[in-house]
Amino acid sequence: MLSRSACPAAIVLVILLAGAAAAQPADETRIPCTDDAMIVFDASGSMAGNTVQGLFSDKTRIDEVRNALAQVLPEAAKFRKIGLITYGPGPYDQCNVKLNFPPIPNATERIMRAVNALNPAGKTPLSAAVKQAAEVLDYHGTIVLVTDGEETCGGAPCALGGMLKAFDHLTVHVIGYQLRAFSWTGPQSILDVECLAKQTGGLYITAQNREDLVKAFDKTLGCPMMSSISAPLH
Repeated sequence: MLSRSACPAAIVLVILLAGAAAAQPADETRIPCTDDAMIVFDASGSMAGNTVQGLFSDKTRIDEVRNALAQVLPEAAKFRKIGLITYGPGPYDQCNVKLNFPPIPNATERIMRAVNALNPAGKTPLSAAVKQAAEVLDYHGTIVLVTDGEETCGGAPCALGGMLKAFDHLTVHVIGYQLRAFSWTGPQSILDVECLAKQTGGLYITAQNREDLVKAFDKTLGCPMMSSISAPLH
């Protein structure tokens, strides 16, 4: 507390500094992430379906994911390098995985250009895609897998999680988009991808609509706030 005899100029300075701190934009309180990230994006055939099972809708699932990403990436890409792997596009009976690019700074435009050009098709080799993402990161960083279906190419997501668990600095988050409604092999498929996340200390987040997707991408791609990691001053 300032004494009664404190210099008026000092009091003015304290007030000005306090006002500047209060006016500081929220995004400036964030710090750059120390780890790179890879988005593993589902563009398999089921992503061409509409967002309302059994009912007509002009919203496809892939469009909802694209729109959610477009909302979150401009902020997330300011603070960390992000890369992209896509899986699915190609003949309906093939298991295709493509490394679009490794983590780069300010990746928003390049990611959106790539995902907007995707034509959903093919099977769901999500285990192979996550494994490749881990290799690109040299087993150090964050993987965000988004999928609307179960593994259909012989992979074992839970077993993969057990293998990746050995790497302390690798985390796999899984966003299951309307996964329960479109899982053909039953509850076990959901448990498998949930296990993949939990084995690596990651989050398993279910999303039913665009709002859920935005929250999920923000939670998994966003960097921690300075206030949440800074120790209080004494």
